[in-house]
Amino acid sequence: MIDNLKNVLIGFRQEGTPASHALRYGLSLAREAKAHASVCALSPKVVITHAFVSGVAAGLVAAENNRLRELAENAVDEARKDAVSAGVLCTGEVLQEPYAALTASFTRRARVHDLSIVDAELNSWSLERGLLEETLFNSGRPVIVVPAGVNEFKARTILIAWDGSARAVRAVNDALPFLKAAENVEILSVTGEKDLSKSVQGSDLAPHLARHGVNCSVKDLAAAGGDAGETIRNQASLIRADMIVMGAFVHSRVRQIVLGGVTETMLGASPVPLFLTY
Repeated sequence: MIDNLKNVLIGFRQEGTPASHALRYGLSLAREAKAHASVCALSPKVVITHAFVSGVAAGLVAAENNRLRELAENAVDEARKDAVSAGVLCTGEVLQEPYAALTASFTRRARVHDLSIVDAELNSWSLERGLLEETLFNSGRPVIVVPAGVNEFKARTILIAWDGSARAVRAVNDALPFLKAAENVEILSVTGEKDLSKSVQGSDLAPHLARHGVNCSVKDLAAAGGDAGETIRNQASLIRADMIVMGAFVHSRVRQIVLGGVTETMLGASPVPLFLTY
């Protein structure tokens, strides 16, 4: 059982498509941890500038917002039913606001939950990616990013992507409930992508985790072709990891916040859920 996990926040977007992977995964995790699930259906509010407003246009926009809200409300109702069937305590709400306000509202909710769960999104300019970045960098809480095709929570085998940084340390600390419940944990250090000679080594982390009751091993690998992300993905597949734990890395600021380096690589093609902190 996962200790010390009492409430999780699940954010998803519903526009007539099948229920999100994050929603299914999140309810499965809440059931396993005997935690409360807070479900937020995200419905970006369509707005038009006053310069182009007419009676007809305003009516069309209002109708579209009503349609999207109804879809989101139906999705929340279905999520509540699924939660009841699974024996999970669940509350749900629809967040319908303009894009910037929507991500800010979700982030405020994340601050009073143990962690947030969102869907992975390859498009770095999408709502889902904006939601992830805002929550990750401004909530102060960890985020689990669920890739397509993963609908059920499992964490028997966990891979820690370790570079000895403060962000990696925080990720490991925040993930302790999962690490302690796992059967196997591998600490992976990838060399060649950046200088780790002055960082805390994986062999130094292992005794600390062992004292917390974590069954762990240490692995050092050279980055395949200089690509640390590819090496992490390959190793995760090799050991059949159920989750990857890593600290998020900020690479540049082309916009307010842009994920870069290994983090961006992993978000684009992680085979399993990513447990991220910043």
